[in-house]
Amino acid sequence: MIYDYYPGCTLKNQASALEKSAMTAAEALGVELRELPEWQCCGGVYPMASNENAHKLPSVRALQSAKDNGRDLLTVCSACYHVLKSVNYDMKNSDTVRNKVRSYAEIDYGGETRVLHFLEMLRDDIGFEALRKKVTNPLTGQRIAPYYGCLILRPSAIIGFDDAENPRIMEDYITSLGGEAVVYPFRNECCGGYMAAENQTLTEKKCRDIIGSAKAHGADCIITACPLCYYNLKKYSDIPVRYFTQILCEALGIGEDEA
Repeated sequence: MIYDYYPGCTLKNQASALEKSAMTAAEALGVELRELPEWQCCGGVYPMASNENAHKLPSVRALQSAKDNGRDLLTVCSACYHVLKSVNYDMKNSDTVRNKVRSYAEIDYGGETRVLHFLEMLRDDIGFEALRKKVTNPLTGQRIAPYYGCLILRPSAIIGFDDAENPRIMEDYITSLGGEAVVYPFRNECCGGYMAAENQTLTEKKCRDIIGSAKAHGADCIITACPLCYYNLKKYSDIPVRYFTQILCEALGIGEDEA
């Protein structure tokens, strides 16, 4: 399987462990990720203003490139996924946005590209049962709490990743790797996000609520797909916080040096 790959800025800097473990695991699974040669920052957040078009253009260009290549567009970062998926929805469903983009950048794109998160690729294209058969070092005895955060789930009508209130993909993923998935009430609550830059007290409270909830339900580890959630949670957690791709490498028997 071959996908066009959109890394985003954070995975090239502070979240390089997320990208490295994803690329290493993909190779072990026979998946080829072809990085787009001229990608730009997605913007980090989806521009909500109806008349905001300039900040959508980097995503449109990435989506158009994948369309030209005849491949699905895959990303690993929750924020990039959220922005790409939202912009793709606009380009498919809003004549106003589509026409403004066409007039602004002469890009004739109508939302044809399939946007995938790495987890969706594992679930929908490889399949968790097939993934289970590739595990050589099952995570037996590990009680792992999946943390979804906001961006990968909402708004559910546009993102379509999973049920926003009762998601299952990460729990099923953990189980396929041989671990025990911990279901806890705060797994899809906000960690404080970018508020960490201006209101650390609020972010600390939200993160400690999440961590406390996970621990109260028996978790000895938390996983996430979002670099910002990882940063916020790790700052206040007294149990390990890992990227979801790191436990995949562990289950596939890939050592630290390789990943």
